[in-house]
Amino acid sequence: MTTRVLTGITTSGTPHLGNYVGAVRPAVAASRAGDTESFYFLADLHSLIKAQDPARTQRSTLEIAATWLACGLEPDKVWFYRQSDVPEITELTWFLTCVAGKGILNRAHAYKAAVDKNNADGEDPDAGISAGLFMYPVLMAADILIFNAHQVPVGRDQIQHIEMARDFGQRFNHVYGREYFTLPEALIDDNVATLPGLDGRKMSKSYNNTIPLFAPRDELKKLVFSILTDSRGPGEPKDTEGSALFQLYQAFASAEETRAFAQQFADGIGWGDAKQQLFERIDAEIAPLREKYEALMARPADIEAILRDGARRLRERYATPLLAELRHAVGLRDLSQQPVAETRAAAKAALPVFKQYRDTDSRFYFKLVDAEGNVLVQSNGFDSPKDAGKLIGVLKRAEQADAMETPEIVLQVPAADVLAALAALREAEA
Repeated sequence: MTTRVLTGITTSGTPHLGNYVGAVRPAVAASRAGDTESFYFLADLHSLIKAQDPARTQRSTLEIAATWLACGLEPDKVWFYRQSDVPEITELTWFLTCVAGKGILNRAHAYKAAVDKNNADGEDPDAGISAGLFMYPVLMAADILIFNAHQVPVGRDQIQHIEMARDFGQRFNHVYGREYFTLPEALIDDNVATLPGLDGRKMSKSYNNTIPLFAPRDELKKLVFSILTDSRGPGEPKDTEGSALFQLYQAFASAEETRAFAQQFADGIGWGDAKQQLFERIDAEIAPLREKYEALMARPADIEAILRDGARRLRERYATPLLAELRHAVGLRDLSQQPVAETRAAAKAALPVFKQYRDTDSRFYFKLVDAEGNVLVQSNGFDSPKDAGKLIGVLKRAEQADAMETPEIVLQVPAADVLAALAALREAEA
């Protein structure tokens, strides 16, 4: 079976080397697996929760789309689209909002962290917290469930959101009586590298310590040479453990190159020489991608066309048909059509049914009755409802008279009539 894997990329800020090594490069490689249907989307609606600078949002969307295309994502072989171009996602968000438990949303990590900060600062618990931040997990669930993704690659800090998506999907399935949604699994890769930034901490826009992925060659060299190192001079052995410079090199080099670089550290390579080698190694991989990126950035209309085409095809294939089904499920229907609920209720009423009950002797019984209320099978008493339920399960599978030969039940009609009733039940439940 083809596995559907969905990856969202929030359109906030300029992509940096950490994004490339930790997300873009492994995702592009995974998209080429033959047994995988890959979905990649620009999460521009999510970005509005924090970024309310329209020009920046537009620029970031362009930069990130160009980055993925320059790094080898093939829009004719994967689904590549912009979140806001699929309006069914926002409609599904409302459907899920109506079944999502507020108590679960209260426990979302981002919301709790914001509330905790307000409490620590002596502020009102919800000061400055938007409903967008609070409802973020529901929108993320809609992103995933709209295409019934099987797997979602995430970091460990995002596992909770996948669990919430499962919960909301399961609740919807239960409320509306059918398996409309596949319940997704979090795909965790503990081998994905987390790159250090210029100051040794995790490379992050929050720390302002990033190296832009497609910085011009001269700027890239300047940034690499500004990476924080210790005071050990040439000839003094240097530790690879905890070295931001070494970790960055390792993320771009082969195993053989990494071993040779480690030996140079042990032999006392000077920091200037080490940084020059790091710069050359990074630039060797990034330079051809930078050229493609710059060509794409010069043709924004081409990127716009790729994204719109991806969304159009995806809506036709998956989103629009599913939303039509979901609208019908929740009751947003053509008023000229006979309500399906009545039709189902009538069909259900016409079927035989097992009825369990507790009698005055405090024992548990069941009977099989037909649509007119005539008793077909009457059980003897059981000590627990679980025991009665087990026998009902056995009877439901009975296809021959000898399967019903037990002293715990009494047939009230010929065995052939009971078998016919059981067959009708099985067919209705199939």
